[in-house]
Amino acid sequence: MVEQTLVFVKPDGVERGLVGEIFARFEKVGLKIVGMKMMHADKAHVQKHYAAHLEKDFYPPVENFITSGPVVAAVLEGVGAVSLVRKIVGGTEPHSAAPGTIRGDYAHMNYAYADGPAKAKGLRNVIHASGNEEEAKAEIELWFSKDELFDYKLLHEKHTRG
Repeated sequence: MVEQTLVFVKPDGVERGLVGEIFARFEKVGLKIVGMKMMHADKAHVQKHYAAHLEKDFYPPVENFITSGPVVAAVLEGVGAVSLVRKIVGGTEPHSAAPGTIRGDYAHMNYAYADGPAKAKGLRNVIHASGNEEEAKAEIELWFSKDELFDYKLLHEKHTRG
């Protein structure tokens, strides 16, 4: 089934100049970017995005981190997009994310460090990806208006028969 999902490169990924490399990985597997923008997420926006985590101990550093600089958000579309993107992104904790995944290749922090010396800074793990289809729909509505999403065909879609 063709799905849409939300990803955003977090401030650490933007600051390290990884945006192009990250989105190239998604395009190389056939996912289509149907919306993309750079923005500075304010606290109110981040609180809506992470509403399920507001009361958790790890939330304040997450909010501080996500609001510390610009993010690049995108809506990706493709067959099984939600699970495919999660596979490419890798596990939440960079230290245990598999090599070859975005977090496995570009992030190195672990939970122990994030809970210790870096507690006020939050876990740096480069990217966010929607966890499931329901979450993806809600996050896309939060981050993008309908007029910021585009319906178009990739070149290979224009040349297929059927």
